Amino acid sequence: MSPQDYVQQKAAASGSSFYYAFLFLPPERRAAITAFYAFCREVDDVVDEVSDAGVAQTKLAWWRSEVGRAWQGQPTHPVTQALMPLAPTFGIESRHLLAVIEGCQMDLEQSRYLDFPNLQRYCHLVAGIVGEVAARIFGQTDARTTDYAHRLGLAFQLTNIVRDVGEDAMRGRIYLPIDELQRFDVKAHELLKRGAAPGSDAADFERRFRALMAFQCQRALDTYAEALALLPDADRRAQKPGLMMASIYRTLLHEIAADPMAVLTQRVSLTPLRKFWLAWKVQALGRL
Repeated sequence: MSPQDYVQQKAAASGSSFYYAFLFLPPERRAAITAFYAFCREVDDVVDEVSDAGVAQTKLAWWRSEVGRAWQGQPTHPVTQALMPLAPTFGIESRHLLAVIEGCQMDLEQSRYLDFPNLQRYCHLVAGIVGEVAARIFGQTDARTTDYAHRLGLAFQLTNIVRDVGEDAMRGRIYLPIDELQRFDVKAHELLKRGAAPGSDAADFERRFRALMAFQCQRALDTYAEALALLPDADRRAQKPGLMMASIYRTLLHEIAADPMAVLTQRVSLTPLRKFWLAWKVQALGRL
């Protein structure tokens, strides 16, 4: 299997909403974003799929070394082999990949965030930096587009966090800030058990959890609005793939807001056909 085939398979297998936006890109840009996205998936999988923290640390250390080798002209992994020929063309730097690894390192070192500023640091590494690279690949011409990309990355990550409350709880992780749990009187142990404790008032838990999630969903929706307001008109056409992803993710967020209890027991998602339709509408109309 060629490096290009490998990254294509990695991206497609993820089932991510991002994949649908890639479909509308010209071949070289599509190849670059697919290779970069495959790198992000590889590193993220280290944290999500390796149960032994020591082994995960070793794997992340290997990826740091691999980034160094790649920028010295000696990539050994199919992902970096696919990415490196395109990196200079689209301004992809080693610091971008190392930042993503650093964000995944945070997942190994902490499973709680005290407040939103602490969570934002994590989001910047695993999503804001990804947005910055994506904006370059899509065809950024205005420096101000980087601010838009960082803000949009934050919106995407906030959406992921509310979608994955239940899945993260099964891994012992809670990304919702502790001070916000306290504000809405939702206990960490309730999230980890994905519901009210046996013998406690289930209706009361649902009321508190719904209020917490309404706050989380509204902040994410506000972040999308802030991001879109930052996008310079000069780059609006080039950044269509990001707008496609925003359309898909905002729609998903509205689905979660309508039934927030569902995230505790299942992964809320849109059908592939609906994702493709939302992406196509942005491609055809040029706006969300």
